[in-house]
Amino acid sequence: MQVREAVRFTGRVQGVGFRATARDIAASLALTGWVRNEPDGSVSMQVQGPPDAIEALLGRLHAHFARFPPTAHRTAIALEADTSFNIRS
Repeated sequence: MQVREAVRFTGRVQGVGFRATARDIAASLALTGWVRNEPDGSVSMQVQGPPDAIEALLGRLHAHFARFPPTAHRTAIALEADTSFNIRS
């Protein structure tokens, strides 16, 4: 089963390699979607794949940035036809 989630991260998530780390972890888990910085200092992400892989991505991000843990606000959204996980500007 595939699901898609919109996730907004707040906290210290810009200027720390958050997007590149998210892209690398998502690719390692065969997830698709995108991640981008927002003008308000948050980071938005849409991620699609098996629910357990999405949980693994979020867990690894939290562990990687444990010294300044991000807060994630999650919302389920409609599936899309992504083929990879990209950083958007």
